[in-house]
Amino acid sequence: MTDAGPIDTPDLGAPDLGAPDLDAQMRAADPDRWLASRFIADPIARADIIAILAYDHELARAPRVTSNPMLGEIRLAWWREVLDEVFENRPVRRHPTAQALAETVGRRRLPRAPLEAMIDARYRELDPAPMSPDEAAQWASDGAGSAAVLCALILDADGDAEAARPAGAAWALCRLEARAPVDPRTLHAALAEARRQARRLSVAAFPAAAHAALARRRASSDLGKRLRLTWAVARGRL
Repeated sequence: MTDAGPIDTPDLGAPDLGAPDLDAQMRAADPDRWLASRFIADPIARADIIAILAYDHELARAPRVTSNPMLGEIRLAWWREVLDEVFENRPVRRHPTAQALAETVGRRRLPRAPLEAMIDARYRELDPAPMSPDEAAQWASDGAGSAAVLCALILDADGDAEAARPAGAAWALCRLEARAPVDPRTLHAALAEARRQARRLSVAAFPAAAHAALARRRASSDLGKRLRLTWAVARGRL
């Protein structure tokens, strides 16, 4: 679509407008990462993290809510056009996540490359063929791994944000395991790397990786998850 102006209603590839309260939306759709965001004291930083999670959620929906791969590609192209608007300082279409993302990118001066990588990762999900171990690892790193890097940049712009990538990737692989088989060796290596790299994160940036503490553990309650996250954040270790 070429119109750079605001869009009032979804088109073929446009996501549903959804609820304007992104925090409530992410609490329901992405409880692990939402819980990790509760350990961020600054409300503006926390809202910026939620904007990244909401963007990732919208991209994740593209392969799942369409009836064929072409429609999924249209949805992903819609979000690439959003990035064009954001980074070219053009009016951003009227979508809660798009507008929140634009505000976050502007406030934090976030780079475009990780946001693009998150889109590219979702194209692999449009292919019904099972992912190879290498494909799964790349998909996880480019998708949720890039999201974790962006969150770390928001929390500590001068820190080693890349150290959060393995945590995001490991968490994504464990979620993928619930839908499709994942090579156990790939999971083991991803979790080990997540634990090793997360130690390099500053105290401020650690919540960007904390959700990986829930990756292979089954908590029976919200309280159980909160306790595990609290323990991880207190130690600075997954």
